[in-house]
Amino acid sequence: MDDTGENTVNLYGDEEIIEVIDLNELEPGPDDLADDLEDVDFDDAADDACSEGWETEDEMEAEVEQDDSEFTFSKHTGSVFCVSLDPATNSLAVTGGEDDKAYVWRLSDGEVLLECTGHKDSVTCAVFSHDSSMVASGDMSGLIKVWKVESKEEIWSFEVGDLEWLEWHPCAPVLLAGTDDGNVWMWKIPSGDCKTFQSSACQSTSGKILPDGKRAVVGYDNGTVRVWDLKQGNAIHVIKGQDQHQGALTCLASNKDGSLVLTGSVDGWAKIINTATGKVVGSFSLDGIKAQGPKDDADTNSVESVGFCNILPLIAVAYLDGTLAIYDISSQVLRHRCQHEAGIVHLQWEESSSVVSTCCLDGALRLWDARSGSIVSEYHGHTAEILHFTINREATLAVTASGDNQAKVFCLQRPDR
Repeated sequence: MDDTGENTVNLYGDEEIIEVIDLNELEPGPDDLADDLEDVDFDDAADDACSEGWETEDEMEAEVEQDDSEFTFSKHTGSVFCVSLDPATNSLAVTGGEDDKAYVWRLSDGEVLLECTGHKDSVTCAVFSHDSSMVASGDMSGLIKVWKVESKEEIWSFEVGDLEWLEWHPCAPVLLAGTDDGNVWMWKIPSGDCKTFQSSACQSTSGKILPDGKRAVVGYDNGTVRVWDLKQGNAIHVIKGQDQHQGALTCLASNKDGSLVLTGSVDGWAKIINTATGKVVGSFSLDGIKAQGPKDDADTNSVESVGFCNILPLIAVAYLDGTLAIYDISSQVLRHRCQHEAGIVHLQWEESSSVVSTCCLDGALRLWDARSGSIVSEYHGHTAEILHFTINREATLAVTASGDNQAKVFCLQRPDR
């Protein structure tokens, strides 16, 4: 108990850290991380985001009287499912859509620099490599393609089972993917050398490479979480049994140094896991002390997105019923409850402030101050639900992807700027 009288949690555990990796070197440089994967023993391998809105599209279109965006990208001919920014300059965006395409385009004027074609289904994953030189696009059927941005050529492709998620390594030309059959795949690009991380036959629903570049955390459809050693290919920790979620994992996030991971599930709970010990050190739910037993789907308020604040000991949890909950990590107390009129799809903290942004099925982007729980600003312009968004490093621009076949660039204005 701390001097405020509140119960606190030891987030770093009392048990001795398992010496699978050298935890004294959790902050190596980019070259070290890339080199660390060079001697991985890769084995050759053979082998509708359409959520129902609260209003019809016609109703929302009639209600939108202003468009707060700076620019609208309209090349897609179907819903836009995903968007990411190039990490090197934050001047390029890549979007993937229902039209079986991904586009790399310039934020300033929307000029298309690369059209990623040849997919067989909706492109639900589109991400830049760590140095922005490559883009990976993946469709629902499991066809993954990698493109050189500068030369505009396809340099690698591979087909897996139904694709659930796709992520680049933070410092090396290595790509990870999770599939419907429970496998996690890792490839060197462009050689295509491959390694698989196999588990029980249930979906690998979400995944995150930790900042140390040596481990990945993966969530599964049965509520299990695994921490994988990328070099050795073994599971360092398996969180299951009494501590596991009682429903499929929906989302994952890590704190800045990768010591903690935050998970969300359809069971309505968010959990904090210590990645060194594999122990659950925090559990959060709007239901408070209610038992974590299995529930009917109709009774469950699914967690849709989670994230750590970088400057305060706070987490944000977004729920399907439209609640954005701000929790204190140490005391596990609910600090603020920010209500939306429709379900929240995604959240993102600004890198160096206490502001967290949300996108919603009502087509609006909102910024919230986690200190006070009050809304900072609100942006409109889409005529359908926003399915994904991202914010640049300086938190001056947001790029949204929507079911109205458009992506929009919003200039984020705040009173303190």
